[in-house]
Amino acid sequence: MSGAFPTTPIANAIKIKNNQTTIVSTSISGRRQARQLQNQRWEMTVSFPPMTRTNFAPIFAFINSQRGRKESFTYTPPIIDDALGTETGSVLVNGVHAVADTTIAMDAFAGDGAGRFKAGDYIKFASHDKVYMVVSDVTSSSNAATVTIEPPLTTALADNEAVTYDSVPFTVALKNDAQEFQIGQDALFRYELDFIEVI
Repeated sequence: MSGAFPTTPIANAIKIKNNQTTIVSTSISGRRQARQLQNQRWEMTVSFPPMTRTNFAPIFAFINSQRGRKESFTYTPPIIDDALGTETGSVLVNGVHAVADTTIAMDAFAGDGAGRFKAGDYIKFASHDKVYMVVSDVTSSSNAATVTIEPPLTTALADNEAVTYDSVPFTVALKNDAQEFQIGQDALFRYELDFIEVI
């Protein structure tokens, strides 16, 4: 991995795509069969406001250091970096969980009640590069809860692994080898780039 994407300037627009491969076949009679592959990845298009050369240069220098699609790095998207839930504690995985599990027991919540995590929050486990999404609101009791995630686990979890739910860093790489920017007559730089999650 090759570092973390610069935190300034902040992107003014981010498009996030859930890329999940499903094989579907439909017979002449209309019968449909669908099978999903275990290969979900997040993709992002990150757009920046017009920037001065001083602001743009560190971003493009970082992108050049990635050597096209060769290296991976972390990117923490603004706005969604703050979880919707009310949790403030150091949440841990409770017990061992196998690949393909979608319900994960957790404990060490800071308190009890509804909304500890909210549907749409992103989470990441200490042993994973993969980012998951919480798909239903979480209510904790006795500082513990079962959290439903998608996609299914790509790597097994050990007991007491830390759970990151705020400022979740996505491990990504550039989607394209060629990178370009525009300079207007106003001497401002305009830049947009595409990331894809690396697992």
